Amino acid sequence: MLRKLSAPTDLTVGTPWKNILLFTIPMIIGNIAQQLYNTVDSIVVGKYIGDNALASVGSAGPLLNMLLVLFIGISAGATIMTSQYYGAKDREKLSYTIGNSITVTAICCVFLILVASPLIRPILVLLNTPDEIIDGCAGYLMISLIGIAGLAYYNILSGIIRGLGDSFTPLIYLLIATVINVVLDIYFVAVVQMGVAGVALATVIAQAISSILCLVKLAKMREYFDFKLKYLKPKKDFVKTIISLGLPSGATQAIMSSAMIVVQSLTNQFGPQFIAANVVIMRVDGFAMMPNFSFGMAMTTYAGQNVGAGLYDRVTKGAKQGTWMAIAFSMAITCCILLFGRTLMGFFTDTAELVAMSYRLMKILAVGYIAMAVTQSLSGVMRGAGDTLTPMWISLITTVALRVPIAYGISYLTRTPELPVGRCECIQISLLASWIMGAILTSIFYRCGKWKKKAIIVKEG
Repeated sequence: MLRKLSAPTDLTVGTPWKNILLFTIPMIIGNIAQQLYNTVDSIVVGKYIGDNALASVGSAGPLLNMLLVLFIGISAGATIMTSQYYGAKDREKLSYTIGNSITVTAICCVFLILVASPLIRPILVLLNTPDEIIDGCAGYLMISLIGIAGLAYYNILSGIIRGLGDSFTPLIYLLIATVINVVLDIYFVAVVQMGVAGVALATVIAQAISSILCLVKLAKMREYFDFKLKYLKPKKDFVKTIISLGLPSGATQAIMSSAMIVVQSLTNQFGPQFIAANVVIMRVDGFAMMPNFSFGMAMTTYAGQNVGAGLYDRVTKGAKQGTWMAIAFSMAITCCILLFGRTLMGFFTDTAELVAMSYRLMKILAVGYIAMAVTQSLSGVMRGAGDTLTPMWISLITTVALRVPIAYGISYLTRTPELPVGRCECIQISLLASWIMGAILTSIFYRCGKWKKKAIIVKEG
């Protein structure tokens, strides 16, 4: 049974909605485990250290996401190429795609550590990070950066495995890593009393283990591709295609992270308590977004394999069915947030005022998850087909041209002597507006159909 579940799946045959659902479920569970990394960090920090430490971990989030954009891009390019070549049954090009992805990732890890390490604290100062939390935030980011290879390789190797149609194996490895992370979190913080640094170290170790397990799994999949030294040697055409496909996806994440950093500067002006409330919201938001991101990744693999096989009618049918399933999941989650949100907030802090503020702000975002279901599903289809530019431009419009001006505009217009920075709700209102606009634009561009002409063909040079 385990062998059958962990084998690559051909998504070009069978009922589309069943394929998509069965492929998505392990990823939803896996994303729950992924979110538990951050959630357990927040709970342990909030309960054992305090609200300022919780704010330190939260303020590190946008910058950490920015550091990961290179690997998000590589992962996106590798997943798209893997799924299309697997769908086309092209063993040689599939082998070069996987080998070159591993090599490019190693180069990027070294580059990022050398360039980003000296810049962490100056950037935190530039972002008006409060004095009470800047040391903890800087320490968390430095440890995460030094151990970034674990997170990078897990994302890229698990993306390749999913591109082959196996969403079960990355789930198992992530569950193992999550258990390790929870145990080490409690040990480093509650027993050794390492503070925020202990949380970062626990996560780095757990991520390294999950990436090693993924590498071992790939090394055993010789039935589908060749895992030899010659495929690790950089080959111009494949590196170029990985980058050209992944760059827009990485740029999309960079745009979102940049907007978050700009907005974080505004968030920091509301003080440590609002920062802590924002951390709680982001943790609950992470769970609420899981079905959307999972369906988006599933649609990328589904579309990639079927585009590789030339089955465009099947892609369109699956896109419709997958999007409606994502909407149904998001509607259920929205109802849960509205009904049980206050209880969820209480898991992170014992401060009643902080719980009340977090729940009030979270309700603003609740309906937006339905809009994100549309955006993620249809963007996944376009990316799987090779069109990674359109989602990038949509992200640019909704975050830079919409979210940031709305956040700062509301803040400015609501300033009073009692509220010198304005109303803090500006952060959540701006995010909701960007989500709704994103869904509208994504639907329009999907219906235009230009993504159908973006299939990737790599010629060996």
